[in-house]
Amino acid sequence: MWTWRWRHGGRHMNGIRDLVSSIFTDAGMPADSIVYEPFLPGFYRARKRWDMAVRYKGALVAALEFKSQVGSVGKNINNRFGEALGSGTDIWAAQSKFEAYGEVPPWLGYVFVLREDEETEQPNRPITALFPADPAFEGMSYNQRYQEMLRRFMGDNIYQAGWFITTKTDDAGRVSYTEPLATATGKAFRVAVEGRVNYVRSVVD
Repeated sequence: MWTWRWRHGGRHMNGIRDLVSSIFTDAGMPADSIVYEPFLPGFYRARKRWDMAVRYKGALVAALEFKSQVGSVGKNINNRFGEALGSGTDIWAAQSKFEAYGEVPPWLGYVFVLREDEETEQPNRPITALFPADPAFEGMSYNQRYQEMLRRFMGDNIYQAGWFITTKTDDAGRVSYTEPLATATGKAFRVAVEGRVNYVRSVVD
């Protein structure tokens, strides 16, 4: 069972960020290869600040985003989608257009924590748009839409690994955690990191 310290406020993702850092060091990355809040070059914009990166002997082992949603999901879900899509596609465009990251291609990870509440779990109203929307989204809750976002990001290789966590607080104030997306659990994420580290070390060591 994964455990970390959950705190409200701007630094509440520090615990899970530190846990992800330990996954990389456990896999064989030196502690000083991990950089927090680095700027990385893009193609459509000159640079973008990521939450964490791992650099080893000149190779970008990983670039990671850590995001959460606590309340006001309906107002912010499209912003989260747009941020994630823009960050990922910009990195890949930079690699494709001018090989910004050298011969070893980038590896991107996306870690998302969603607090479950009544808003996140209720089925959404019918989708209306100027043209027909993907029927797969019909009836999905916001929770399910976030899961589908990450599933498609990984399926289209925009992000190479993901970790999706939901939290819930009961009437007594106890917090529980679930990992509803089988392809984006802590276990799957750890295995993906180990594979990436092994690959990079096989190339640059």
